[in-house]
Amino acid sequence: MTFAHNQSAHCESGVISALLTHSGLPMSEPMAFGLANALAFAYIPIVKISGQPLIAYRLPPKFIIKTLCKRLGVKVSFQKFGNPMRGAEALDAAISEGKLVGLQTSVYYLPYFPEEMRFHFNAHNLLVYGKEGDNYQISDPVFEAPVTVASRHLNKARFARGPLAPKGLMYSIESVPSQVDYARLIPEAIAKNCKVMTGAPLPIIGIRGVRHLARKIAGLKGSAKEQQLFLGHIVRMQEEIGTGGAGFRFIYASFLKESAGILQDDQLAQAAQMMTDAGDQWRRFALTTVQQCKKSEIIDLAKVANELLTCADQELQVWEFLKVWHKGQKSRAV
Repeated sequence: MTFAHNQSAHCESGVISALLTHSGLPMSEPMAFGLANALAFAYIPIVKISGQPLIAYRLPPKFIIKTLCKRLGVKVSFQKFGNPMRGAEALDAAISEGKLVGLQTSVYYLPYFPEEMRFHFNAHNLLVYGKEGDNYQISDPVFEAPVTVASRHLNKARFARGPLAPKGLMYSIESVPSQVDYARLIPEAIAKNCKVMTGAPLPIIGIRGVRHLARKIAGLKGSAKEQQLFLGHIVRMQEEIGTGGAGFRFIYASFLKESAGILQDDQLAQAAQMMTDAGDQWRRFALTTVQQCKKSEIIDLAKVANELLTCADQELQVWEFLKVWHKGQKSRAV
């Protein structure tokens, strides 16, 4: 199979953009991410990661692939397996047919990941484009170059247990539309994302969720060690796991910039710069938090919380700007 590997910022948006492009529908990673209205924020204390609350900066795993394909009218097939042997046989059969195959895997069991980057995260997406002997040819979008993985390692990664267990999930594109109505789909996706970030009914989702977490930080009790663990977890979830909170904001800014070019719309270009600035503020929040965690004296929780509130205020301005833009689009369409 002739396949061109491209490094991406995020695994799921990178995989689906590569699958669509390979199938004859050119799609950048930012456009895939934006059209899937995947940007989000959620503070979910009932779900634990290493004993700490889950903090998410995008919508759940597989959301990007499923939402994007539905919006575009792309036919995609998904398969899960109860038996690892059947999963391996199905993968080999798809490769022999010349298909480019997406897989959901565990990071922990992929040997090409540096040891310090391996952890029990079961929703990492990658592509398989061939097999030589017992080694699969892998295009992992978050790596600079393709890699090879022995079948025993890939099978273990595909059938890892625990939260978000992949259960051998594999998927491939069956058909793509001949054209994309960007003038309709871009406003539709932006409106959906505005609703996620500003209209969620729960106070732990969207901009309200960011402010909820800021209040949680300001009111932290316990020892300095306990506070450091909680704050360190926030930064790890933001900057190290997946693509990171700021990273997703930068991807979305790129989507807005690309959309501005497609629609010839200066307001979207302005929104792109605003979202880039919001991403920069998320990075400042992370830096302030790390600096406070390193202090030997009492942590300035108010300072950390205020930086996070600034993130909320700055990002809210972007979504309010986009809501006004979308109303203008609707009025012109009438």
